[in-house]
Amino acid sequence: MAENGEEKLLAVARHIAKTLGQNDTMADDILQIFSNFDGRFSREKLSEKMVDDNHPRGCAALERAVNSLDRQISQYVALDHPIWAHTADSSAFLDAIDDLILGDEFRSLMDRGAESFELNRSNHESTGNLSFDSDDDNEENEDGLLHNGADLDHQIPVAQPVTDYDIVIDALPSGTVSDLHEIAKRMVAAGFVKECSHVYSTCRREFLEESISRLGLQKLSIDEVQKMPWQELEDEIERWIKAANVALRILFPSERRLCDRVFFGFSSAADLSFMEVCRGSTIQLLNFADAVAIGSRAPDRLFKVLDVFETLRDLMPEFDSVFSDQYCLVLRNEAVTIWKRLGEAIRGIFMELENLIQRDPAKAAVPGGGLHPITRYVMNYLRAACRSRQTLEQVFDESNRVVPSNKLDDRRASSSSMSVQMAWIMELLESNLEMKSKIYRDSALCSVFMMNNGRYIVQKVKDSELESLIGDDWIRKHNAKVRQYCTNYQRSSWNKIIGTLKLDNSSLASNAIAKSMKEKIKSFNTQFEDVCKTQSSWIVFDEQLREEMRISVSRLLLPAYRNFIGRLQCMPEIGRNTDRLIRYNPEDIEARINELFEGNNGSSGVRK
Repeated sequence: MAENGEEKLLAVARHIAKTLGQNDTMADDILQIFSNFDGRFSREKLSEKMVDDNHPRGCAALERAVNSLDRQISQYVALDHPIWAHTADSSAFLDAIDDLILGDEFRSLMDRGAESFELNRSNHESTGNLSFDSDDDNEENEDGLLHNGADLDHQIPVAQPVTDYDIVIDALPSGTVSDLHEIAKRMVAAGFVKECSHVYSTCRREFLEESISRLGLQKLSIDEVQKMPWQELEDEIERWIKAANVALRILFPSERRLCDRVFFGFSSAADLSFMEVCRGSTIQLLNFADAVAIGSRAPDRLFKVLDVFETLRDLMPEFDSVFSDQYCLVLRNEAVTIWKRLGEAIRGIFMELENLIQRDPAKAAVPGGGLHPITRYVMNYLRAACRSRQTLEQVFDESNRVVPSNKLDDRRASSSSMSVQMAWIMELLESNLEMKSKIYRDSALCSVFMMNNGRYIVQKVKDSELESLIGDDWIRKHNAKVRQYCTNYQRSSWNKIIGTLKLDNSSLASNAIAKSMKEKIKSFNTQFEDVCKTQSSWIVFDEQLREEMRISVSRLLLPAYRNFIGRLQCMPEIGRNTDRLIRYNPEDIEARINELFEGNNGSSGVRK
């Protein structure tokens, strides 16, 4: 293609010289003018056999252009007026030639130069991390340069994914860039800025869009992204993150560098061309992020939305530096707008989590007073979210949302917006659990349920970033709540039983005391058996808490029991009947207590 362009150019020059050269001397002068104008018009090439007038090599458009030049130069010859006598005349002459051949020549150089690529680090070190390929095999030369043997019209070399972004791409050989600059300089000077920019941007845009496509990112509309199944969208987000990083850190800066070199000295033309090259790919990347931002607020989407938010946030310096000119201002502003919209989406997801907690109904009771699924879900959710603490603090600090103070009376003035948000969600969770605990008809089991879930909440806070975020005061307060639930359980389960072991007033007749104690030991045996049978199926998931509760019950019950049966065994009125009345010795009582809270299947394990 480039060779054909040069042949056309030489043909035009020969034709002009032959037509206007009224004698050999004049033709020779015209050839000398062309030779001085451009190195490609060498005397050797132009002195070759002229193209026969009867066999023009150009098309009709070329003939019209030649005739136009013929008329223009004929005026100078007729008036015996040298073309180079005045700057304005010589510029007009060169502009006429530029109009004829430079646009096609510019495109030819762009296409031809793109057939090979040189990759350099910004510090001029070899990378080895970025490659370009086509559907055909590439060959690597000794200098590590990759050359594509396929015609560019059919195979476009494109960038492959990388992890090291400290590189730039020399997409065109330096000699080609110099030639393009010379042509661009003449086209811009002749007033063909838009035409030159159009040719340039068309060629480079094709390369850029194909490169991003090879990085795995599909061209999807906002509607198509929103309709995509979540699992597919998760994969697409991963591809988007890689493509966005490569585009903003490698491809766009390299295109900016190439534009500045080709249009050196013409900043407006460079800015316009760069914007036209990158606009489509940038809009594609931003539209995807926007589709994620305005999509579903389902809580399970938080972490991928965070990934998109963090990627766009981290790329903001690249947006600012690469898209710094007036033409790209709209792209830079759109990136900022979508980034903020992603922050709004994250806050919206947390609001949806709040709604989910508040709307979660109290249906069937959890067997054995164990962990409710919502407790496990919410606390693991918050724990995972805190791994992105820095990002979430940024998101919530930008929000003007006010949390009701009556729900967070322990909030400190110095609390961050995120800590307030986390505490508020856990307050909602506790309120929801209190509502669910009312399903249990047994008040003791109600306390076990709240104790289990309260303990789990405290543990998850202590085992994550939530601890430093929420603070020690919060942990102390909620540990006290757990202890209170434990006390409530003991009171509901064992106070009545212990009451049966209370000794009667010694002022009563011995027979009456003996009768009363016989009734009491029988009642104790029945109640103790019922409690042990029932509560052995209850669950206390935390091993330490379970052991603490057993010890607490033993310390409460065993002293009273030993005292009671000791008195009972000393009463002569009971006599030999004590062995039949005393069903459990103290060791038996302790053994039965140690069987409590194991669950129906004898296991107190709980999924984390």
